[in-house]
Amino acid sequence: MTSGNFKRLQSRLRGLVGKAIEDYQMIADGDRVMVCLSGGKDSYTMLDLLLSLQRNAPVRFELLAVNLDQKQPGFPAEVLPRYLDGLGVRYHIIEQNTYAVVKRVIPDGKTMCGLCSRLRRGALYRFAAENGVTKIALGHHRDDLVETLFLNLFHGGRLKAMPPKLLSEDRRHVVIRPLCYVPERLIVRYAAARRFPIIPCTLCGSQPNSQRIAVKQLLAGWEREHPGRVESIFSSLRHVALSQLADPAAFDFAGIDARRRAAGPGAEESPTLDEPLDAQPEEPLF
Repeated sequence: MTSGNFKRLQSRLRGLVGKAIEDYQMIADGDRVMVCLSGGKDSYTMLDLLLSLQRNAPVRFELLAVNLDQKQPGFPAEVLPRYLDGLGVRYHIIEQNTYAVVKRVIPDGKTMCGLCSRLRRGALYRFAAENGVTKIALGHHRDDLVETLFLNLFHGGRLKAMPPKLLSEDRRHVVIRPLCYVPERLIVRYAAARRFPIIPCTLCGSQPNSQRIAVKQLLAGWEREHPGRVESIFSSLRHVALSQLADPAAFDFAGIDARRRAAGPGAEESPTLDEPLDAQPEEPLF
């Protein structure tokens, strides 16, 4: 990649991350942001862009890179410390043998993502609570959010994805996803240009029976046939019409009758939908 192309790519990524941070008020003045670094392309890119934005940000915030060493066989433990020392970034390595727990509990052939994720989250939340962290930054990108939407649709029966900003269940931690507007294809290009020392995952990324991989392949097929479809799906996550769905806990369907206005004699009928009539999907009358 030429220097000109790289600068344009970097500028685009900075713009997308900066907009996400602004739209969701992810980082405030005085925040101590824990950047969760796995050794994959996404978290390297997140750290790189946050460091770049930090230099010119209108607010002052601190970055602390944290890696969870899960004691996977063959894990090159020296790679991340060497890389971070070279950047001059403050960091901490949490050592916890979650790999042994996952391998002991999950039968061969079953996906390990659920348990692995819970164990990682517990370790990271504990460290954040003990070290004055105000924001926990995760490297999930736009495609991760869309994939999670379909995983919940297909396998959980829920209309749910990953939010760009999340308050933990115990209300002690705020999780942010600064890459939530960034397509994965741009991260692939950026990571290759920056030559990050990628560390392969022998847990999540190595499971051929993973449902996430199946959804990723499905979306990739749609994108090849209909370019822009994944972006359109993501846009729908940002433009939700609760009255057009079917969850009585999220919208007051019971109160619709009380809000109805009776039409007087000769009154002109008009659409009462929340959106213009031409924005509604075409449906048969009978």
